[in-house]
Amino acid sequence: IDEIEALSSIYGDDWCVIDEDEKIYCIKISDCLDQPKWTLCLQVILPPGYPAAEPPIYQLNAPWLRGQDYMELANSLEEIYVQNLGESILYLWVEKIREVLIEKAESSDPEPDIKKTTEEVDGGDGDDFFLDYQPIQEDQIEVLNYMTSEGQEDEELPPIHHGSPITDRRSTFQAHLAPVVTTRQVKRVLEKLYENKKIASATHNIYAYRIYCEDKQTFLQDCEDDGETAAGGRLLHLMQILNVHNVLVVVSRWYGGILLGPDRFKHINNCARNVLVE
Repeated sequence: IDEIEALSSIYGDDWCVIDEDEKIYCIKISDCLDQPKWTLCLQVILPPGYPAAEPPIYQLNAPWLRGQDYMELANSLEEIYVQNLGESILYLWVEKIREVLIEKAESSDPEPDIKKTTEEVDGGDGDDFFLDYQPIQEDQIEVLNYMTSEGQEDEELPPIHHGSPITDRRSTFQAHLAPVVTTRQVKRVLEKLYENKKIASATHNIYAYRIYCEDKQTFLQDCEDDGETAAGGRLLHLMQILNVHNVLVVVSRWYGGILLGPDRFKHINNCARNVLVE
């Protein structure tokens, strides 16, 4: 509690409480205060055993963050946790991320090309939102390419189940589920789903997966917001609460031009819960 109060006072408006009861928080981090070029959102879930026994569950959200950049930053955060076992580390994480952003701003890296934003930023009438939208699912698959070894593309494609769609104020949500036991299968399922033009044209394809590693008795898990800030972390949290193993859940959302506010998270989780129960 002391750590949260301190972070809230240090970072002010950049610190956001998503769910106080579940201890889900989000902080906006940028390379400078005046005219930031590089910005990233760090979302964390603080489990009951934090900080003494469990690390925060985290998600790094930025349209430009993928591939090697993502893996290097994730490795840096893991190192900080290992070097400070049992201690509060959120401040160290935030400042490490800011350090990386400042380095990018001072280097010759071109400014990020922001092609996609969350629907709450851009309204519009929704009737022609498919026309200008360019899906960036290739980026998500690129991240998984770094997690999977080459020469293993013949991994068997698991069966994919499609849940019943939910429609509210012209927005439609639909969940897709596949049993997976490797990250290569996760990649294959995502590629297969994106072959479907309707799914590929969704405004957001949010996903999360949990794979139980028997030999290490730990979970390999990750999530993706795909432009719908905090949605991936909430979906993963739902899967943790339900204690599901060896499964990938993808929720497609087609935005209909009317902002739904927090109701969109309810529909995403309800879709996911329904397909898991089915």
